[in-house]
Amino acid sequence: MINQVILVGTLSKEPEIITLESGKTVLNILLAVQRPYKNADGENETDFIDCELWNSVANTTCDYCHKGDLIGVKGRIKTDYYDKEEETRKVTSVVAEKVTFLSSSNEAAEIE
Repeated sequence: MINQVILVGTLSKEPEIITLESGKTVLNILLAVQRPYKNADGENETDFIDCELWNSVANTTCDYCHKGDLIGVKGRIKTDYYDKEEETRKVTSVVAEKVTFLSSSNEAAEIE
């Protein structure tokens, strides 16, 4: 079986890293990915995809990327379930294994 996803999009907000009690760091980003086709109004629609970056990938991305920067993300899809108000909710996100900086403001770089 294969669970792999590759996305190219822009950061929709300024990255903020979180350090957990375990010492691990996590960066949750919202990646804006434009669809490759136009809707009935002649406009491209955009999907906003939650991504998790961990440890060195999180630290480097937070240090070098800013809102509006174009990045590539390679990772896997993760689905979590949680209960809220007596209802089970499903949350799908991408866990990034590799990030490539694509913005013209930064030199193209790849981190793992």
